[in-house]
Amino acid sequence: MRFTSKLVVIALGIASFYTSPAIATERPKVESFKFTPTEFDLLDPDITLNFELVVSHPNGIENSSTFVTVRDFRGSSWGTNIVRDDRPVNLSLAKVTFKGSLTLPRNLTPGVYSVTAGEVKNNSTTGYSYGSGVIVANKVRDLIDAENALLIRNSGDLNYSYSTFQGPSYNASLSINYKNPSKFNSNNPPIWRVGETFNPEDYFEKKVEYLQLQIKTSTPKVCSVEDKLLKLKIEGSCDFTVYTAKTKDFALFESNQIVQILGPRIKPELSISKISDQTSKDLPKSLELLQVYSSVEGYVLPKSSTPTICFPIGFSLRIISGGTCMLTYQTAATSTHLASDIYNQTFVITRDSQTISFTPPATANLSAKTLALSATASGGGVITYQSASTGICSITGSTLNLLKSGNCAITATQAGSATLAPISATATVMIAGSVAPTKKTITCVKGNKTKKVSGTNPKCPKGYKVKR
Repeated sequence: MRFTSKLVVIALGIASFYTSPAIATERPKVESFKFTPTEFDLLDPDITLNFELVVSHPNGIENSSTFVTVRDFRGSSWGTNIVRDDRPVNLSLAKVTFKGSLTLPRNLTPGVYSVTAGEVKNNSTTGYSYGSGVIVANKVRDLIDAENALLIRNSGDLNYSYSTFQGPSYNASLSINYKNPSKFNSNNPPIWRVGETFNPEDYFEKKVEYLQLQIKTSTPKVCSVEDKLLKLKIEGSCDFTVYTAKTKDFALFESNQIVQILGPRIKPELSISKISDQTSKDLPKSLELLQVYSSVEGYVLPKSSTPTICFPIGFSLRIISGGTCMLTYQTAATSTHLASDIYNQTFVITRDSQTISFTPPATANLSAKTLALSATASGGGVITYQSASTGICSITGSTLNLLKSGNCAITATQAGSATLAPISATATVMIAGSVAPTKKTITCVKGNKTKKVSGTNPKCPKGYKVKR
């Protein structure tokens, strides 16, 4: 029992040993790193930057100062020390603020300047010392790749040298992977032939969405710009430039391209042999098709516009029903040829005729209200009925509804099948007579008096009202 108790004490001691320095092993936390103002114009009377860095650690911060660096896109830099503002210095202070300022020279080049601070370390009196790493300033704007940078302008112009777009994707040596690589790739290259157009939006991707992608050419006789598209006019060398124009923020960014324009694409012609009409007696059946050949695409297979009647399988045609079979032939567009015209091939699969018997009564009395309809077709199958005199009579299934006197025209139809042609017959029923008027009774009231009145259109006596 003593031995077990000692083990427990040792285990607790070990746990205590490893949990106590846990706080000390934390890296210093950067609460904020700000600089003001966030941009200058070289015409401003004062171009002094003020810095404030706030860092925290439970055991305190050991740095008395750290170095701030302002660097341009060429690698030139300017810097200054910023010092902690607690006096006297308390190394155990959990949150420390560093402050300082830097006056920049007047000969700066307009552009985007990074602002960083050197790392700070926690108080190492506990035996542990960790650095924060290089500290980057807080985000101050949404300007792409300059969200936490200092902007230096000249008369309002930033002249930010930035690749505002990338491409072209049809050039295999360039990588298009900014947002959507699947859209911008070389699988669908432009066609550099007379009569075609080139849309830069299809092959260049903007990285700054609000800038307009534009195009210009130095060879307008070969290729001209119309409605933001490059029109390929004659054979020769086309020299064009895709660009985004200079703005207050961005410098002009251009991508120059030179391509050779070849002759126009040709439209192939096809020769289609006629298919004779067929019968439906031995359906379903297969019909061998004469092969259609194109020097561009090779053998051209048809497509069916009437798949419930016929459909191609390789070089044969499967016929499954009577009716009109419609086939189309067309070659696809390629980089050297246009798509061919659509060639139509139509032929009839005749269905066997059938007869229908439909003889409803010649007359009917309106008072009967309904009349049962009956018809038969030689091929069997369901008969449907339709009224052509909907104001006089209507159809519900195989029941004729008599609405008012007059001539009622009714059509009986059998829709046919794969081998039988549809058939219909029309007959007229003269509806005579009238419907006996329906009497009704109302209750009329006048004060405490009530009176019942009956008739086809009953009305209350003078001074009485209908009881609701």
